[in-house]
Amino acid sequence: MKTEVLAFFDRVRPAVDDSLEGLLPSESTPPSQIHRAMRYSVFAGGKRLRPALCVAGFGIFHSDPAPILPVASAIEMVHTYSLIHDDLPAMDDDDLRRGKPSCHKQFGEATAILAGDALLTLAFETMSNCAGFNPAALLRASAELARSLGTRNGMIAGQVLDLEAEGQTLRQAQVEAIHAAKTGALLSTSVWLGAYLGGANESDARNILAYGRKIGLAFQIVDDVLDETEGRDRERRKATYPSVFGLDPSRRMVRQLTEEACQLVQPLGASSSTLIEIAAFLETRCL
Repeated sequence: MKTEVLAFFDRVRPAVDDSLEGLLPSESTPPSQIHRAMRYSVFAGGKRLRPALCVAGFGIFHSDPAPILPVASAIEMVHTYSLIHDDLPAMDDDDLRRGKPSCHKQFGEATAILAGDALLTLAFETMSNCAGFNPAALLRASAELARSLGTRNGMIAGQVLDLEAEGQTLRQAQVEAIHAAKTGALLSTSVWLGAYLGGANESDARNILAYGRKIGLAFQIVDDVLDETEGRDRERRKATYPSVFGLDPSRRMVRQLTEEACQLVQPLGASSSTLIEIAAFLETRCL
């Protein structure tokens, strides 16, 4: 199963990268500095998990992923914008991203801020220009993507809650609220966007969204478990599952969330196999 899901990522990643290559301005396009910074961060590596989930959701209903690739690319743009801003000195103050200097270390803080802003705006320009989808459906999809990034249970809300929680002792519900917003909102919306634009009925779309929320929370708990071994979150007194509940209970939560997520999409039949494989693969990262 792990080999199959890695093969899926290996198919999706170059397709998304090719799409991004065509959507992003070239490095020589004026003003070239901002475009170099945007491309530097977008093409810094990674499995393209969120675009892959979007493609997998679409793949439940369609064998050809081509129509959804611009949407998947827009998702990767907003994800990259969030990483650029997270790394800034005023936020997480990280000098490295995937083994390379973070955007603000490479290009300066001002350019990094603008590069994040530019990717966010280009994402919604890309969404508005998508062909092949009903305009009303595309409008709803754009609104849901914006909501997943906002201050009402979206990514920005989660980041604010995370900053406010540093040094505090939190309950499980508070830690879950931070993670569900900061990481889970965009991740769950990614798979929902693919399924919704692929033609899912309301019942299936709700189950797929719920699947995304559960694996989104599991994904963040896994990251917490992995970060615990490095001690970085302990140094910052971050609100993490291992710090509140310990490593083994955190791993058990990942297992439970993964099982519940898979149960939600199993009724879709064989077409949901990729979503199930992705959930199982993400779980193995903390075993």
